[in-house]
Amino acid sequence: MLQQGQQEESGVRKPSFKWYKAMAFKKIIILGIESTAHTFGCGIVDEYGSILADTRAVYVPEKGGIHPREAAQHHSTYGPKVVKEALLKANISMRDISAIAIALGPGLGPCLRSGATIARALAVYFSKPLIPVNHAVAHIEIGKKLTGAKDPLIVYVSGGNTIIAAFSGGRYRVFGETLDIALGNCLDVFAREIGLAPPYIVEGLHAVDKCAEKGEEIIDLPYVVKGEDLSYSGLLTAALRKAKEPGVKLEDLCLSFRENAYNMLVEAAERALAHTKKKEVLLTGGVGASPILQEKLRLMVREHNAELYITPKKYMGDNGVMVAWTGVLLYKSGITVNVKESFIKQRWRLDEVDIPWQK
Repeated sequence: MLQQGQQEESGVRKPSFKWYKAMAFKKIIILGIESTAHTFGCGIVDEYGSILADTRAVYVPEKGGIHPREAAQHHSTYGPKVVKEALLKANISMRDISAIAIALGPGLGPCLRSGATIARALAVYFSKPLIPVNHAVAHIEIGKKLTGAKDPLIVYVSGGNTIIAAFSGGRYRVFGETLDIALGNCLDVFAREIGLAPPYIVEGLHAVDKCAEKGEEIIDLPYVVKGEDLSYSGLLTAALRKAKEPGVKLEDLCLSFRENAYNMLVEAAERALAHTKKKEVLLTGGVGASPILQEKLRLMVREHNAELYITPKKYMGDNGVMVAWTGVLLYKSGITVNVKESFIKQRWRLDEVDIPWQK
């Protein structure tokens, strides 16, 4: 229900004078829910960015990749427990929460719906505003908050996204992206098909990175960069074919695959950096945890007298804290959504979201 003085346009609520007045006298605390893929996360953050709670439950398939329906069932089962645990850790109740932030996309439909159902239920039952959060924006904003980056070129790499972007004209503009599959998905499929995974992470490294440590020779594989965009499907197909050829060492193949995959990203990012003339580069997203990728980007930015900011490893992957913090920024900008209009957006692009808190 809209407060007096508010207007509603396409489900998005605009703030009234009374809303601003109420905000001035009450500390803002946002509860954020993330459920776009394998992680159900709940974070609680105050208006200053202090992390009051960070709880998570991760769906791990017995074999293969993420099964959306199974992941959604996992989220529905563990989600309420994760939220309850977050409130206990923060030592607060729902009465202290100012609003509920929910990642509505992009992501896997069944998983998104599980998280949204819980968020909507909390918003309705406790009469709290609901805040619509874009998953990609959340990865960027938590990275900026925790690293201190102000106006960076963003290199966002995860299982489902590979994006090179920068802020301009009120939005994050995409200067480069994958034309087919994302880097994280590419690495996972390759590792799985050649028998290295699951588990995908071995001794803190991706299975491909770990295998590549023993590689000695570079095998010729496709390297596809188109301007500031890149394509991984050809690299993946060719590498899987090579894996079946006699005499090909798995370690050499992993080394070659990794070098091409990471170097393609770094080249595209360098072109975007030269184009935008930014002096900061922010690395975020789960794939960004790779120390090999980090070092390649560090060497690249040094050539352009820029500085590399790396999101802390704990918050590179999906988590509720990033949704909660972005929720704080949206709430302080007066952006909420009617529960009836809180639709899932599986393909909600980064450059479709207004960023009113950055000038």
